[in-house]
Amino acid sequence: MFHIADQFGRQIDIELRLLRFACSHASNIAFGINYALVVARTTDSPVAPRVSTPDIPPHLTAVAATRSADLLAARLDLSGSVDLAYASLEQCVISANADTIDLTGATILDVDVSGVRTTAVKLRNAGIRRLRITGGRIGTLDLSSARIDELELRDLRIDYLSLGGAKASDILIVDSTIKALDMPQAELTRVAFENCRSDEVDPRGMRATDVDLRGLDANGFMDTNSLRGTTLTTFQIQQLAPTIAAGLGIQVKD
Repeated sequence: MFHIADQFGRQIDIELRLLRFACSHASNIAFGINYALVVARTTDSPVAPRVSTPDIPPHLTAVAATRSADLLAARLDLSGSVDLAYASLEQCVISANADTIDLTGATILDVDVSGVRTTAVKLRNAGIRRLRITGGRIGTLDLSSARIDELELRDLRIDYLSLGGAKASDILIVDSTIKALDMPQAELTRVAFENCRSDEVDPRGMRATDVDLRGLDANGFMDTNSLRGTTLTTFQIQQLAPTIAAGLGIQVKD
């Protein structure tokens, strides 16, 4: 009797193991199907930047720029050396013919800048959400270590644009010339260039997701190993071939 009970117990144990295996297998199949459906629904890369127009009210108040100012629905006409460091600007319109504009550590929300002419715009460590800069000439545009969500640069000539260490999503740069573009250690998501030119691009240490460089005519990239996550044209890849080969330790000789 004990022998029969022992056999019966082993049979139950085997059946339980088979049942667990079947459940696990079914779960894996279901996961595979769900994963396939998710992949099938994923939009083709690169995903375009989600950039919208700054929300500007119809009535604005003209104000003077001061350090750490808290400005809402204001119009600023800047000149000379402007100190707006650590200021808060919300729903503002800015025009500038200035030496320097210091917005270090500032909070920028729904700001429209047009016709700017300045030696430097300092936005280092700034928090930016919906900033549009249209038309003009900027010597240095410093966005180092900035936190950016929606930035549009259009019809600009910039001698030096720095995104070093920035954490940025949704950037659109259109019809602009940038002599030197620095993006070392930047985390960039959904960035696109349209009809832009640059003499030199430094992407060293850049982490990119949906970064579209097809509209950027660059004379050279300092580090092709950091272009993972970007999209380039066939012609751009052909131009980069010698740099890519050098980075891989390949010697090219005809």
